[in-house]
Amino acid sequence: MELEAAKEKFIQSWGVLGSNWGVNRTMAQIHALLLIAPEPLCADDIMEQLQISRGNANMNIRALIDWGLVYKELVVGQRKEFFVAEKDIWDVVRKIAAQRKKKELDPVIKTLEELSKVDESGTEAEAFKKVIDDINAVSNQAEKALDALANADDNWMSRFLMRMLR
Repeated sequence: MELEAAKEKFIQSWGVLGSNWGVNRTMAQIHALLLIAPEPLCADDIMEQLQISRGNANMNIRALIDWGLVYKELVVGQRKEFFVAEKDIWDVVRKIAAQRKKKELDPVIKTLEELSKVDESGTEAEAFKKVIDDINAVSNQAEKALDALANADDNWMSRFLMRMLR
C-alpha cells in the first residue's frame, strides 16, 4: 500500500472509530491527520487535506485543544496558528478516558445518586432500589478504573495490558 493511501485509510478509520465512541467524525479525522503529520499544520492545511470548511476546522481544533489532544505551536516567521497532536499514545488514551468519564459516566453517577434517594417501601420500590444500587455499583467500579487509567504511568499500563493478554 502506498503511503498516501495508507494515510487516507488511517484518517478515515480514525474518524469512524471516533464516531463509534461518540466523538464527532471530523474531530477524530483532524486528530488523526495531526497525529501522523510530521510537522505542525495550520487550519488552512487541515481544511485542504480534509476538504472541510474553516468553521468546521476551527470548531473541531478548539475542541481537540480543550481535550488536551492538540496544542498550538509557534512557527517562526509565520503569523498563522499551527497545531500539533499529542504523540504519546498512552497520554492520548488517558486524556480520552478522562473526557469520556466527564461526559458520560459522571452524569450517570450524579443521576444514580438522586435516584437512590427513593424513600418509599414496597415490592416495586425495593425492586427499583435494587436495580439502581446494582447500576451504581458497576458505575463506581467503572469510575475507579477510569480514574486509575487517567492517573497511570506508561509502565503500569503496559503491565496491565500484558496481564490481560496472558
